[in-house]
Amino acid sequence: MAPRSAPSARRLRIGVELRRMRERAGMTAAEAARTLGTTQGQMSNIEANRFGVSADRVRTLAHIYSCTDQPLVDALAGMAADRTRGWWEEYRETLPPRLLDLAELEHHATALRMTQVINIPGLLQTPEHARTLFRAVVPALRPHEIEYRVSHRIKRQAVLFRDQPVSYTAIVHEAALRMQFGGREVAQAQLEHLAKLTEQPNINLRVIPFNGIPFPTTGHGVDYFHGPVSALDTVEVDTAHGSELIDAAGQLEKYRLVLDRMEEAALNPTASRDLIDRITQDL
Repeated sequence: MAPRSAPSARRLRIGVELRRMRERAGMTAAEAARTLGTTQGQMSNIEANRFGVSADRVRTLAHIYSCTDQPLVDALAGMAADRTRGWWEEYRETLPPRLLDLAELEHHATALRMTQVINIPGLLQTPEHARTLFRAVVPALRPHEIEYRVSHRIKRQAVLFRDQPVSYTAIVHEAALRMQFGGREVAQAQLEHLAKLTEQPNINLRVIPFNGIPFPTTGHGVDYFHGPVSALDTVEVDTAHGSELIDAAGQLEKYRLVLDRMEEAALNPTASRDLIDRITQDL
């Protein structure tokens, strides 16, 4: 298996947090390099995580920067020490790197929250529903590219059913439930699948009804990945021009609040399940 041409988003995050740590300490990269006994170029490589950073180096730099946030230091050291390759690496030559990053972030998240207004969340989709959506991608995908993406999407769903499944909250608008993508049979099978998933204790599916209260949203899908500490949370915003990963503290706080407000606008899990059943019967 060939090495990645660039670090994954999760590994890049280590360098980002080390740079933030240095900046909070009021040190320049040149000053940090001299204290560490290395060059400014090597310090740039460390903060870009071009060649990987060891757990020991993370702890050494945290000490140099007088970082007292021990849970953050421990979490970063743990990320640096983890060099295992996940199942998503088998798709490296066939899928965009961002899709691999998404699977890796989901795999390591301590909890997941997401919201969708028009589409069913990817982790809750049936293969045929996912296939229908990928057929509508612009620019168009070739048949084998569609199948790679469907396979990858279904494998991502394993985080919901593993021995220690991740806690997953999905806030979905009623509009997404009424979209008959793929036709009546595909839509009905998708809704029945959702109803079954609500029986999983780790899955909290909440529906915002058409007659609900106002709620904040841009219309884009939002995925919130909870890290081992809140400072290492990540948001993915899915837009027409591609996905964007967000990790600035102020923006993370904003998206936490958006998700909280949307959850307040949603029905409780039981009422959400009842609405799914009624929509299924209407098909």
